[in-house]
Amino acid sequence: MKTILTTLNAKYIHTNIAIRYLKAYAEPEYPVEITEYTIKDPVMNIVTDLISKKPKIIGFSCYIWNIEETIKVVKILKKIDPDIQIIVGGPEVSYDVLHWMENVNEFDYIVLGEGEETFKQLLKELHENLQLENVFGIAFRKDGKVKINPQRNKLDLKTLPSPFRFEEDQKDLSKRVIYIETSRGCPFSCQFCLSSIEVGVRYFDREKIKDDIRYLMQNGVKTIKFVDRTFNISRSYAMEMFQFLIDEHLPGTVFQFEITADIMRPEVIEFLNKEAPPGLFRFEIGVQSTNDFTNELVKRKQNFAKLSRTVTMVKDGGKIDQHLDLIAGLPEENYDSFKQTFNDVFAMRPEELQLGFLKMLRGTGLRLDAEKHNYIYMDHSPYEILGNNVLSFDEIIKIKQVEDVLEKYWNDHRMDFTVEYLVSHVFQTPFDFFQEFGTYWEQKGWSRIGHQLEDLYKRLYEFLENTQIAQLPIIEGLMKFDYLSKQKYKPRKPWWKQSFTQDKRSALYRSIIENPSILGNEFKELELTEKELYKHTMLDTLSFRLEPYFHDEIIDETPSAMLVYFDPKTEKPSIFYTSI
Repeated sequence: MKTILTTLNAKYIHTNIAIRYLKAYAEPEYPVEITEYTIKDPVMNIVTDLISKKPKIIGFSCYIWNIEETIKVVKILKKIDPDIQIIVGGPEVSYDVLHWMENVNEFDYIVLGEGEETFKQLLKELHENLQLENVFGIAFRKDGKVKINPQRNKLDLKTLPSPFRFEEDQKDLSKRVIYIETSRGCPFSCQFCLSSIEVGVRYFDREKIKDDIRYLMQNGVKTIKFVDRTFNISRSYAMEMFQFLIDEHLPGTVFQFEITADIMRPEVIEFLNKEAPPGLFRFEIGVQSTNDFTNELVKRKQNFAKLSRTVTMVKDGGKIDQHLDLIAGLPEENYDSFKQTFNDVFAMRPEELQLGFLKMLRGTGLRLDAEKHNYIYMDHSPYEILGNNVLSFDEIIKIKQVEDVLEKYWNDHRMDFTVEYLVSHVFQTPFDFFQEFGTYWEQKGWSRIGHQLEDLYKRLYEFLENTQIAQLPIIEGLMKFDYLSKQKYKPRKPWWKQSFTQDKRSALYRSIIENPSILGNEFKELELTEKELYKHTMLDTLSFRLEPYFHDEIIDETPSAMLVYFDPKTEKPSIFYTSI
């Protein structure tokens, strides 16, 4: 009975660790073939490929992002070959089993929760006896009724075989993001999160994990994401793993962790700031809300002062990028409260600030108590909220406008100096800038079209011009700097209109050729020929001097010129200034 395990990943570069654990546990007694697709793949392409493999059993790993497409695939498969046995598992189908069995007749079996041993035992029964009552942790149909067997005891994770050693995976490891877990479970009880359902934390064998990481690095893996819900719940364990990764990492490898920032000790951060190579680690930190009452309602314990200390210390160390998460729509957090949350967190200037919206996940306490806060939400995945007793749908749409421009203008780091000036010196708060710009962006219809880099600059400039910002000449200068400082080559057509006349530009170039020292000794030492100067540099005016602003945030409104040299060898721009 040929068995295939599959899933629809969010992106091609992702890999599914769950189906690999199932395969590793089931073999060698029950051989399993793995094949993966993405949610962007046409459904008929997926079906055609699966049918061509002639399986008797297909297992699907189901999540909030792929359940709808998975059901489409399963329904077509069953129409083509009703004898194919369909097994589904994963967080999306584990916590509302009766719903899925009653509404998707094409699901033959659901594996509840932790699946390695359950899946193997189910395969045994399908191959041999079909005594399904013997299989703990499954749902199935018998005599027209849905049967749900009680779940089995938790596995000893230290006994699980590695999911990373399959020969067929080896050739693609360098092209994929690899997920790894060193523990299961979460010590916290946040009512919006599925991890709160499993009580306690269990660990895998540390030495096996280290061997797996060595193997993955040796086979070219560049990004490894730890899926532990709180990687640093055990300080001694986290320190041991950090030290191991620092000692044995290979150049170019990045490790990403989900950490709980308010329990991270200062001495751990000091260690990382001192010992970790820049760029080796990346932290994801769920803040979600800074409203204490809201956190209390969702049973979320958080000390924001300690969280801020951690984020600030890590940022000051300059070694580790941080990705902070917020959730709009939590209980009793209205629009003004969320604005405060946003500003509280943005004040720390994280490298990325992810603005998400509450999803009422099946099995979570918040979904079970939805009526207490008058939640309305989507019937189908991703079950995103549409409003509650303190946050209207219109306000949710406004916050989505913030999310759109936040991603493009902060998280992508296209114009850091410009945005910093806007949120610090022009708009009342960071949220006000992103909200006003986001609303304008939506009104112009820009959320429905694509954007080149130059378009993003033009659109910000248009917004600021229409808003009649008094500091527009200064902002324009910062925008020019941000744009040119990130270019590898001399741009053919920058986003702004050239400010120099042809005669003025020619005269300034002549004076630079005759006396290169007017741009400083560093420029003079380049010894550029006249041909190189014209071919590889760009010259433009500024309404103020940039150097005093960068050094001391002083605005000296002395007109100046900025010359940018795009070195064809290094592909890095060098910027020089002179008075005009």
